Amino acid sequence: MHPTRPLPPLLSLRAFEAAARRLSFSHAAQELFVTQSAISHQIQKLEADLGVALFERRTRAIELTPEGRAYYEKVHAAFELLRAGTSEVRAHADERVTLTVGLLASFATRWLAPRLHAFSAAHPGIDLQLRPEIALADVSGGEVDVAIRYGRGGWPGVRSQQLMPERLSLVCIPSLVDGKSRPRKPQDLLRFPLLASYSKHAFEWEVWAHRFGLDLTRAQRVQLHDYNIVVEAALAGQGIAMGRHRLIAQQLASKALVEVLPDAVLDDPRIGWWLVMPKGTLGDPASAFRAWITQTAAQDSLDRTH
Repeated sequence: MHPTRPLPPLLSLRAFEAAARRLSFSHAAQELFVTQSAISHQIQKLEADLGVALFERRTRAIELTPEGRAYYEKVHAAFELLRAGTSEVRAHADERVTLTVGLLASFATRWLAPRLHAFSAAHPGIDLQLRPEIALADVSGGEVDVAIRYGRGGWPGVRSQQLMPERLSLVCIPSLVDGKSRPRKPQDLLRFPLLASYSKHAFEWEVWAHRFGLDLTRAQRVQLHDYNIVVEAALAGQGIAMGRHRLIAQQLASKALVEVLPDAVLDDPRIGWWLVMPKGTLGDPASAFRAWITQTAAQDSLDRTH
């Protein structure tokens, strides 16, 4: 067997296919964004490589030789196959859409991220882009497609749907409240730094204190940028945090954090995690995300009751 000779350079084949299809070196040059002399040079290289003349060159025109015509049929078919395959791949890529979701970084890392693989598997054509922000992103203005927020609902200019209520209780590391230092009543909390995350409309500590009769006037309060930092500060023994059970389930289960006053739990059905949407009709990607996260949140609530 004779060893297989390498194929001619792709540049030469492209130049030949374009020139043969258009029967013009100049038109082929325009199509490929090169000079006419570059086309002529590539075809000369191809003819030398093949050992045959592909074109009959006349004063104002070119014609394919019989060998050139036979070769063009094969080369053109190969390029058409490449074009078709490329179009199919690009069409598939064009089908992908991006869905932008505004949310708190703490919710993204502690609740949503471990569950996202299920959404991606169910909707492979949607690229989910999470945009963690403390302030409420402008859903109505199109800054994000939808948002997930923590609070009591009622945001102006948007629609909101509660995904799941939040359970609140005070938590810290076990060693901080061992023995005689353990708080027995809400007033005993004033001996400790109280950790809170920044919010434009903070309400957690105020609502909890009002429910359980604690005056926060003399409390030592430490305000941190994000709830993730609140959790880390609590784990480092720097104070007592308001525990959002949806976000710290793992720490509570492992006893890394314990409830300081187990009987002083705030279960207010208005306080929780909400899906915030524009008032108009949702597009298909946002509707798919809404259906998925609603079902996932409902399952999470169901799991907690068993």
